[in-house]
Amino acid sequence: MFRRGHWYDFAECGTYFNLSGAIPLRMNKIILLFDISEKYGQSLMMGIVRYFKENSNALFCNMPIYYRETLGVKGILKFAKEWGAQGIIAQLNNTRDVRKIAESGIHLIVEDYRERFEEFPNITGGYYEAGQMGAEYFVKKGFKNFAFYGFKNIVWSRERSMGYEEYLNERGFDVYYFNQEENSQTSDLWYYKPSDLSKWLQDLPKPIAIMACDDARGQHITEACKHANIRIPEDVIVLGVDNDELTCNLSDPPLSSINLDTERGGYEAGRLMDQMIQGKVKKPRNVMVMPTYIVTRQSTDIAAVDDAYIAKALKYIHKNLDHDINVTDVLGQLTISRRSLEKKFQEVTGTSVYKYISKIRMQKFSERLLETDKRISEIAHEAGLNLTNNVARQFKQIHGCSPSEYRKKHLPRK
Repeated sequence: MFRRGHWYDFAECGTYFNLSGAIPLRMNKIILLFDISEKYGQSLMMGIVRYFKENSNALFCNMPIYYRETLGVKGILKFAKEWGAQGIIAQLNNTRDVRKIAESGIHLIVEDYRERFEEFPNITGGYYEAGQMGAEYFVKKGFKNFAFYGFKNIVWSRERSMGYEEYLNERGFDVYYFNQEENSQTSDLWYYKPSDLSKWLQDLPKPIAIMACDDARGQHITEACKHANIRIPEDVIVLGVDNDELTCNLSDPPLSSINLDTERGGYEAGRLMDQMIQGKVKKPRNVMVMPTYIVTRQSTDIAAVDDAYIAKALKYIHKNLDHDINVTDVLGQLTISRRSLEKKFQEVTGTSVYKYISKIRMQKFSERLLETDKRISEIAHEAGLNLTNNVARQFKQIHGCSPSEYRKKHLPRK
């Protein structure tokens, strides 16, 4: 069936769609094969389609992910030849069969959802850097006990755990591990019931900071903690990766997560495929999806502080950050002198109350720059900042660039 701008053939492939409405005489045909049940796959596809919409012509076949198993590489290749595809961007198993696609002359970019491919360009990521980001985040919150939950036999989980552990080991901390087998129970609801994960969580020293390899595993932890009567965030804080808003907000409490520049990665994958089809690339490079910032939700909204006054002060600051609060407001919540507050706060956080509030506001400002297309001055106001030269200078000291340059750097490029 054909409608202007869309082709549908659910019996054979899934959804066809072109980006220009009318069909030009020459049109690049590209097969996309991603798991779009999660944000990562959705964002990759959005970036790829956006690139071609802005820069080139393409007719896409959005192939359902289950075709990877039902058709296999041979079946996908057979359809690609019959359809006349020039390129395939796909989440494929790392098997010898994949080579047959390249041997056929069809250009291929693969998502390394298990292991990286050596022969083909990968959509891969700064997995090690994400692990380090999570570890740094926990250390700055004052935690002394750390754990990681993930898979040993999947590259993105393994390298996140490596970055996490190495950052902590360098600072004299050890890491407790719970490794789930990738091929067992991943689709079951086992974590809603008493399990080995529940027992592991109960046996961990408290308070403890746990990084999960992704948001789905982060939700495993929040559910298992609930059934084991372990308090979040008082006893355990939990951080995921991907910032999949549906998964993070289904979690109880809502899950904090490391955001990735996935759509920008998809955009660059689209650019690379376009260049490969045009013969402009002799040795295709990998496309990197990098971590950008941490979105703090209730699962980590606490600091590991023994001092009751400072714990109360930090809780008040984080809860009221959207309001125009200052040191006097914080002091009004406590029954100690300003001198005592500043002394205790400096000992616990390493900075003054004023500088801490400014720093957290700047972090929030940085996050919102990438979450919305509002004007920078409007975002600064919402974050409790006045966009003066001083604020711009502080931002540059932290990120090495201006707010507008930061936005361009982390959002998909045109």
